[in-house]
Amino acid sequence: METLSLLMDGFAVALTPTTLFLAVIGCILGTIIGALPGLGPSNGVAILIPLAFSLGLDATASLVLMTSVYYGAMYGGRISSILLNIPGDEPALMTTLDGYPMAKAGRAGDALVLSGVASFVGALLATFGLILLAPVLARLAYKFGPAEYFALYILAFSTLGGIASKNQAKAAIAACIGLGISMIGIDNNTSIVRFTYGNLHLYDGVDFLVAIVGLFAVTEVFVFIESHGKDSAIGVKLGKITIPVNDILLCKWAMLRSTLIGFVAGILPGAGASLGSFLSYSAEKAIVKDNSMFGKGDPRGVAAPEAGNNAAAGGALIPMLTLGVPGSGTTAVLLALLMTLNITPGPTLFTDRPDVVWGLIASLLIANVVLLVLNVPMVKFFVRILMVPPWVLLPGVTMVSFVGIYSLSGSTFDLLMMIGFGAMGFFLRKLDVPTVPIILGILLGNRMEDNLRRAMVISDGDWTFLFSSWIAIGFWAAAILGFVGPMFLRGVLKKPVPPTD
Repeated sequence: METLSLLMDGFAVALTPTTLFLAVIGCILGTIIGALPGLGPSNGVAILIPLAFSLGLDATASLVLMTSVYYGAMYGGRISSILLNIPGDEPALMTTLDGYPMAKAGRAGDALVLSGVASFVGALLATFGLILLAPVLARLAYKFGPAEYFALYILAFSTLGGIASKNQAKAAIAACIGLGISMIGIDNNTSIVRFTYGNLHLYDGVDFLVAIVGLFAVTEVFVFIESHGKDSAIGVKLGKITIPVNDILLCKWAMLRSTLIGFVAGILPGAGASLGSFLSYSAEKAIVKDNSMFGKGDPRGVAAPEAGNNAAAGGALIPMLTLGVPGSGTTAVLLALLMTLNITPGPTLFTDRPDVVWGLIASLLIANVVLLVLNVPMVKFFVRILMVPPWVLLPGVTMVSFVGIYSLSGSTFDLLMMIGFGAMGFFLRKLDVPTVPIILGILLGNRMEDNLRRAMVISDGDWTFLFSSWIAIGFWAAAILGFVGPMFLRGVLKKPVPPTD
């Protein structure tokens, strides 16, 4: 009852004209930022923080504006993923696997509407989870130490073969390439320079945004040029844009399952929406009876990662608000904003500044409705991107990619490296080697190494420490089953069903 009373107080804050206006503006800006390849929510929030200070906003208004941008960017990331096979941000990687094939089949509108609904379901339920379960689930996150995190990342990589490729060996090679790239730069623990070959530009490592834009945006341009657009969604005749009710009903359980998985992944400090999206997709593919269409345009392959990554966005706010520990890169930026505003996140925040916490939560509920209302009617506008002539669209995509990367780093070396990743992605695609494991390897490699080192330091080099809890053992068992299982079950799962009379 007390929670309901506090939430009503939050709505009293959120429904003021100024706060409501900021929530709508944040949603619009976030959607645009999320749709731009390579920017993503963390960069979008960081870029717009000066706007909050320049407008002289108070703590609640600043946080409402930035979190609305955060949620909007999570929604917007699916747009370029589905239409152009270019992830707007790293959590949208998994959406490309089935969203882009749906666009190539003329169902871009259906995919965008379905992803918008899935994003709404995931984000809305995650916000309710934030209201009801924040104190309890924050304590659960304490159970995760370095051994558990390392086992969790092993689980992520072990199931890559069943997700990204028909050939587990090629997926494993791709993951190893990604892990190898993540090792480039200065070692965080010893300060030893690794694999830079004397190039100063590589001392800070390889930025995953450079890799994402290169492996997807630039590669897509190369593929289009080689195939003359024969294997692209650009110029495909689009079907009538309607609300795909049957697809939404088909995906209802996928949305709910993925929301739960993504929410839990978001709560774990450092896991974030990328892991939530990945685990949601892999779990859905493992659960459904007939997964033969996954990777070829299965609606559940769109709904699962979108519900998962938006639920993770809500879950990531829990450790930030209750523990002062960012659950993702974007919440790390939001944490810096709070500290700048002289607000200390932690268990006492809910009692010391209830206006900030509950005003934020109420604004998130409003922002979710605003995003659904904005995104579904705008699908007709979004799909027109595919009707733009290729000689206009492709140079435009290339220009946005180059300008986006250069604006973030100011380095021409990053532009050259982006082209190099594009060439590598083109040749890997010719060899049918998936690029998603490479990106995940770059994203998770450093975290995986850091947790392994922490575990070894804590245990004084005893490797059995990696199996010291039932949580870790459960992850290891799931990892082994996830890697070995598809070798034996793939043929059974994909065995055609005999026709019935």
